[in-house]
Amino acid sequence: MSEPLVDTVEMKAVVTDPTAVITLDLYTVQSTDLSFAVPFTLNVRRNDFIHALIAWFDIEFTKCHKPIKFSTGPHTKYTHWKQTVFYLQDVLTVEEGEQVFGMLENKPNAKNKRDLDIKISYRLETDDMSRQAEGFGEYKMFEMTSQ
Repeated sequence: MSEPLVDTVEMKAVVTDPTAVITLDLYTVQSTDLSFAVPFTLNVRRNDFIHALIAWFDIEFTKCHKPIKFSTGPHTKYTHWKQTVFYLQDVLTVEEGEQVFGMLENKPNAKNKRDLDIKISYRLETDDMSRQAEGFGEYKMFEMTSQ
């Protein structure tokens, strides 16, 4: 549970609308920008269960002769980067129109700056008190060669 899974996720398994969490400009980013805590809100699209949160990146190379952009998300053509799956401790039972509020905290690991220490906290508020939930997960993402 503490190590995210890098794998492909089918779009039909995605229960919420995607949301951008952070944008980094690769021309101006500083190492200090790689430690951050950012809030996010996920809008639920259908009645279902949420077992995990997934992350991916979209990228644009705009200063090329011919600009290039692509996504590594589940909504687009497969890439070798796949998606990163962060399993939750508890399964959330959600209904269309509800929201999951969260905070994503990321920082390079103190021992190996290429590894990441990630904390995700989440809260589901519902009219049905029995389905309200909150929790957090702490994850270690290791550089592929450091495992």
